Amino acid sequence: MINKGIILAGGSGTRLSPLTKAVNKQLLPIYDKPLIFYPLSILMLANIKNILMIVNPGQIENFKSLLGDGKRFGIKIQYKIQKKPKGLADAFILGKSFIKRDNVALILGDNFFYGQSLTDKLEKSLTHNKGARIFLKNVKKPENFGVAKIVNKKIKKIVEKPKKYISNLAITGLYFFDNNVVKYSKSLKLSKRKEFEIVDLLKKYNKKNKLFAEFIGRGGAWLDTGSINDLYDASSFVSALENRQGLKIACLEEIALSNGWINKSQIRSAIKFYGKCNYSNYLKKLVK
Repeated sequence: MINKGIILAGGSGTRLSPLTKAVNKQLLPIYDKPLIFYPLSILMLANIKNILMIVNPGQIENFKSLLGDGKRFGIKIQYKIQKKPKGLADAFILGKSFIKRDNVALILGDNFFYGQSLTDKLEKSLTHNKGARIFLKNVKKPENFGVAKIVNKKIKKIVEKPKKYISNLAITGLYFFDNNVVKYSKSLKLSKRKEFEIVDLLKKYNKKNKLFAEFIGRGGAWLDTGSINDLYDASSFVSALENRQGLKIACLEEIALSNGWINKSQIRSAIKFYGKCNYSNYLKKLVK
């Protein structure tokens, strides 16, 4: 069972410059909420309450002013500094003392997921105690992503940004690992980019036939919000859905209340924390 999660919220965010010269990209808005709310909501939907947030130097206080220690949401958030970007697999090296002997989930702080069946897929992944599980999504331009080739429901090949067509199944920024992830990550060699690559880590699992795939179907959405166009597209997507349905995506307090982690009194405290805004108006509906 996986009960711990890591959000990798570091990185330089150069593709979003000059916005990221002053603000961490995970604190930029996706419609009416900071980007970091969306990956955090995914871990909460997966019933993961113990979370490590890996951030850039000098950014911890910004995240703490927004999220605190997680108590407002009935969860526990710890923070760790990544001095410089060293690849996604570096999260498990930095998070060794947090992970200890447990299995762990990793989600990238700039990834956006949405889908009606997503919660069921998350719950299925939580009970997967051996090996690693990745989430795949069909994309139009696979050459921009890490890609997996599937043959007879098995992962046969993983290629980072393939120059030749392998498949159109991109590896998204959501992963579930058993406790071997720390040992495997520490054994990785730095790539040409001087980073510990997540693809190399996945290949270690795949070589042992311990890498499994979950698919985000046509009814689900996944966006990497690392560019300004993707950030805008995600905002437009959330705006359209929320205004059509009258329901909020990634409302952390609503998820926590639904999970029984907080009560309505804590929702009222959250309303005071946010002040007069549309987000608070939505929270007011939850306590009526």
